[in-house]
Amino acid sequence: MMGLSLAYRLATAGRRVTVYESAPRAGGLVSGADLATSVRWDRFYHVILASDAHTRLLLRDIGIEGEVSWTTTGTGVFAGGRLMPASTPLDLLRIPGLRPLDLARIAATLVRAGHDSPGRLVEWMTCEEWLTRWSGRRAWERFWRPLLRSKLGEDGPKASASFIVATLKRLGKARRAGLDRERFGWVRGGYERVADRLVEVLKRHGAPVRAGAPVSAVTPVDGGLAVRAIGTGTETYDRVVICAPGPAAARLCPAWGDDERRRLADPPWMGVVNVAVLMRSPLSGRYVTNLLDDGLPFTGVIEVTAVVDPAAVGGHHLVHLPRYVAAGDPLFDAPDAEVAGAFLAGLERVKPAFRRSDAVACRVFRARHVMPFPVLHRSHRVPPVATSVPGLFVLNGAQIDEGTANVDETVRLAGDFARSLLGGS
Repeated sequence: MMGLSLAYRLATAGRRVTVYESAPRAGGLVSGADLATSVRWDRFYHVILASDAHTRLLLRDIGIEGEVSWTTTGTGVFAGGRLMPASTPLDLLRIPGLRPLDLARIAATLVRAGHDSPGRLVEWMTCEEWLTRWSGRRAWERFWRPLLRSKLGEDGPKASASFIVATLKRLGKARRAGLDRERFGWVRGGYERVADRLVEVLKRHGAPVRAGAPVSAVTPVDGGLAVRAIGTGTETYDRVVICAPGPAAARLCPAWGDDERRRLADPPWMGVVNVAVLMRSPLSGRYVTNLLDDGLPFTGVIEVTAVVDPAAVGGHHLVHLPRYVAAGDPLFDAPDAEVAGAFLAGLERVKPAFRRSDAVACRVFRARHVMPFPVLHRSHRVPPVATSVPGLFVLNGAQIDEGTANVDETVRLAGDFARSLLGGS
């Protein structure tokens, strides 16, 4: 989405643009896959919040805002071996181990997050330190720590507090934009429809999208930068923007020294292993179920069809079971059957009425580099967009220094950089 939306802004401003995509189809993390016969949907979970102004503007610009459907849904938790709602203060009081005082302090923490900056004021504190300060030790252990694990894995407590502040700010905006209810949108055809539409518009503006053409090197030459891609040969451009995760981008230019490569690959990146399960019946009817109990193989339950019309996935019910782990985790190399079996067993624990025979289809998807880990003092570790090679830039989620990795922040960053390029040319 970052590369496509950047290319769109440049092409519609009259620049000549070529997009290279290593996969057979453009879209990256928002691309889809065949989940079953005649059922195609996003490989990973994505949703549009009512407050996602940059994404909604992009959809309007490319003419598909009218294809967005909106709905309201709730949140659930799995705690004390039970699946229960968690959308209201009264729901939270039913969570085992939480007392009225804990709930009051959690509410105060949400208010505090609305006033704190996710930048330099809190980036020197860990999530554990900041959340314990405002919510107390019991609420941290019983509520916040498991929630962090759902997005950052076991290292969540050590993450910068700027992550949780930015996350809570975004959710707060979403609730206000949805009149204090959780309002979510989805595009017919999934996010892949957005990527496909961007490709259509780019081609209409004379900007080719070369899918299935992995770039192997970007080298400075007389007259510009030579881009060598598998299957398309080498072509020269005046400027090149690499929209790839830092560890992948750092390998592409032989002119960079070791120190620059290390800076581009920093901070460490996290990935996700996701099991998509098509089911015959709904799970809970809630989009997100947070897991407060230990010992489950996945870090959250996302019931896509709590938002998306089941007719969009063949009349079935779609659940994503993600696990966020470090990019080098052995789970990325585990056999699909082993991963699927463990995750389905975990789903049986979350909802005992579920049986594996209820699954119409089950597929495993992996992405090693989804987002940079929110390290302490991260404003001092944000890699520069401009590199030592004139005209060569690296743009990715590592430059989102006061937000969280999501589609809306991606689109915003691409738009900001497009304006800077256009203003400087």
